[in-house]
Amino acid sequence: MNDSLQGPAAPPAAGPPVERNLFARYIARFDDGEVLRWAFRGLLIGTIGVLGTDLADLSRSNGWWNDESAIAAPDAPVLPPSVDVDAPAQSGDPRPYIDSDDATLRQPMVFSLEAGKVLRADGTIENGTAARFAAEIAARGEYVTTILLNSPGGALDDAMSMARLVRDRGISTEVRDGALCASSCPLLMAGGKSRVAGEKAAIGVHQFYAAVPSDVAREQVMADAQSTTARISRHLTDMGIDPALWLHALDTPPRALYYLSPTELLEYRLVTSPKLTASK
Repeated sequence: MNDSLQGPAAPPAAGPPVERNLFARYIARFDDGEVLRWAFRGLLIGTIGVLGTDLADLSRSNGWWNDESAIAAPDAPVLPPSVDVDAPAQSGDPRPYIDSDDATLRQPMVFSLEAGKVLRADGTIENGTAARFAAEIAARGEYVTTILLNSPGGALDDAMSMARLVRDRGISTEVRDGALCASSCPLLMAGGKSRVAGEKAAIGVHQFYAAVPSDVAREQVMADAQSTTARISRHLTDMGIDPALWLHALDTPPRALYYLSPTELLEYRLVTSPKLTASK
């Protein structure tokens, strides 16, 4: 056909639409419902933040706010000194023999030098007790060959730090008849070059706990607990103690205690001699 008979040429195809800005392109990736949900979440988070700030100010002004130094850090697990007095009795339960008053046990650990190069350690192991203990040993180290323990336990890391210092100095540890060494205290006792316990001494273990913020993921809490258990087992092994001892702790709730029998103390090597002292 003759080209001259063809109609006018077709108009050129429409070009691509004008490119939208980056923000619009990003938003377009989501459906309208998703965008609304995220907008609501942002509004909710902002509201919570404002309310939290107001609550914090109100708490401080009314004296409700606890000083942060008094709150255990998430990485500072502790073994609570309080115990459940109604816990089931064990065979040879040593609790009836404990003659220390609650006030002595609940106070921050106090150190006092006695005759025969003996340093008494009475009270709760708190965060910072290890530093005070190190200062005491630095001042009186040449006069101390034995540490007498009477403690319901407390801060885990402090107890293990004190144990390492005791071992480095070649000091012995002892828990006499009527005394209590519970919770983290046995981890301190483990540091003794020699370790002695009275037949009526109360030496008990239980699960640790850690003060963690409520928003910490459950998986992280579990991971931290396993890591802490590994550190305790490694500490006991380094001190020459059978880490199987800690299985009794893992089986026992934090507000109860499993008391180790004289036979178990020997089997797990928490005491170094079958001759148990009955001295006071």
